[in-house]
Amino acid sequence: MEMQEDNIERTNLTSPPLGGFRGLIKICGMKYSSNIQAIADLKLDFMGFIFYPKSQRYTEPLDVDTLNSLPKTIKKIGVFVNEELENILTIVFKYNLDGVQLHGSENIDICRKLKDAGLLVLKAFPIADVSNFKVTKTYEGACDYFLFDTKTESYGGSGVKFDWSILNEYRGETPFILSGGIAADDAEAILKIEHPKFAGIDLNSKFEVSPGLKNVEVLHVFLKQLRD
Repeated sequence: MEMQEDNIERTNLTSPPLGGFRGLIKICGMKYSSNIQAIADLKLDFMGFIFYPKSQRYTEPLDVDTLNSLPKTIKKIGVFVNEELENILTIVFKYNLDGVQLHGSENIDICRKLKDAGLLVLKAFPIADVSNFKVTKTYEGACDYFLFDTKTESYGGSGVKFDWSILNEYRGETPFILSGGIAADDAEAILKIEHPKFAGIDLNSKFEVSPGLKNVEVLHVFLKQLRD
């Protein structure tokens, strides 16, 4: 996945890398203790917990013991939408989270403060066309990853894809995670993404039995297809 910066002009979505997918795997919208433990066995990198009360996958309260039992290799990410900094930090402390995903219109100042607090910071941006990448420039250096999700009236979880060819036009320095409607039949398309800043994928609604309850077997097969 590592490429020279001056190669970005020649990136495309047509040639799969050798050796399978080696990017980050984030599974989001987790709620239930037994499901959390089962998903943890899939060797993912990030597990997301949604602290937005209007979401179908609102996770509060979580079982603290379940979270504490997760392998240290899995970063626990709290997902927030336009939440006050103090409330974010309260939840981070309560559940010993490793990072946050900001899915609203949070400004760069809150991103910097959370990063300065030692947290991984993911900032989500709704994408419909190339013009949506312009706003990301303001956040350069304040976030560890950008998350590109489909632009809808809601804050994620729509199960709808945007046109992935748009990714070719992203010229930022911050690595990005692809989100929005990724499904079990998308392994081949994901393997064709060659953008040098493509860091990983975010999986959610298309792998669910019901909101917040993930289908472990379907995820296992999908991840095996990607990695092999």
